[in-house]
Amino acid sequence: MFFDRERELDKLLRLVSAEPNLITFVYGPINSGKTALITEFIEKLPNDYVTFYINLRGRFINSYGDFMKVLFSVKEGSVKELLAELLKSGLAYGGIPVPEGIFRKLLEDEKEDPFLFLENYLRELVERGKRPLLILDELQVIGDLELDGPLIYRLFNFFVRLTKETHLSHVFLVTSDSLFIEKVYNEAMLHGRAEYFLVDDFDRRTALEFLWKLGLNASEAELVWNYFGGKPVYLAEAPKHRDELKEWCERTLRLRVQSINALIGGRKGLVNLLREFVDKDSIPFDGRVSKVLTKLVKANVLFVDPLNGVVRPQGRLELLAIRRLLG
Repeated sequence: MFFDRERELDKLLRLVSAEPNLITFVYGPINSGKTALITEFIEKLPNDYVTFYINLRGRFINSYGDFMKVLFSVKEGSVKELLAELLKSGLAYGGIPVPEGIFRKLLEDEKEDPFLFLENYLRELVERGKRPLLILDELQVIGDLELDGPLIYRLFNFFVRLTKETHLSHVFLVTSDSLFIEKVYNEAMLHGRAEYFLVDDFDRRTALEFLWKLGLNASEAELVWNYFGGKPVYLAEAPKHRDELKEWCERTLRLRVQSINALIGGRKGLVNLLREFVDKDSIPFDGRVSKVLTKLVKANVLFVDPLNGVVRPQGRLELLAIRRLLG
């Protein structure tokens, strides 16, 4: 559900109003509303944009061929006919539409370069007066995929070419994996070629207004805020449990305590890092990514924000669970 993200929405619209020049990484804690914001953003784009939205979440990608099947979407018709359809609709969900014959050639013929094909495809749209926008959600899914070296680096080079070199298309990469963002942030090849856009949980005022809009009274909204902070996914669920609101909040917290307790299993390194949050909401991030930190981030207990130099729990629920478990 989209709510009170006008400031973020306006900034995204300003970013694409100028000539493509930088890759934009959209990042934030889990369930902070990134997809809702991107969906609203796509709907607000002017008619001269053609948007390709490709979501890698939940897709099984274990090979280059798997990735190609996600990147492209086989459709009936010629390239000319598919481009004409794009010019009308301005939007392609689930892959870049190509005829089956071309897709098979791109997949099977080693002499064919899919990225060169895609560049020419986008150039054709530009020559027809359109402004392409490529959005890949959860790109970290292919972070370990190899193709004459890591595929992710070939993609980054291609995205740099689309933005900074040819100015053909805006490229937005969306992720909840803060370690992926940390790795990207420190990649020399992206220095001066990328910018970073944080979509965080709601602040207290916005969260309370959201809950009031959903029908909760002031005391109910305050109760939900105290347990879940500004995490939109929990705020949207709260009205469903209004007849047992306190019990639902406690039950959800108790389950999170149990899951974190099972994760750390009394292991000293994990316990010591989490204990830092007993009396702090966040701790400084010095750029070092330990195995302990990696485990807690991958389990969605902690969130690393390399741009602001902090490590913090993924949300208020995790902060309370840590304190109840170790405080």
